[in-house]
Amino acid sequence: MNIQAEKLRIMKMILETDNPTILESIKNLFVKQPNSDFWTTLQENEKEDILKGIEELEKGEVVNYDDFIARHR
Repeated sequence: MNIQAEKLRIMKMILETDNPTILESIKNLFVKQPNSDFWTTLQENEKEDILKGIEELEKGEVVNYDDFIARHR
């Protein structure tokens, strides 16, 4: 892989996007955030999914991994 060519391809993609979420994510890769909590970096839908999973776990709504895999083979 030619590193300079790869950088140019990435720069082109950045310049062509109008998606602020993508731009923010790229920026966050390069900006040091000392002692930042990962929770603050998550999207709202990701937070909701995690909280829902915790709630299901606390209610005992769990599925054994081996049983799950066996049903889907």
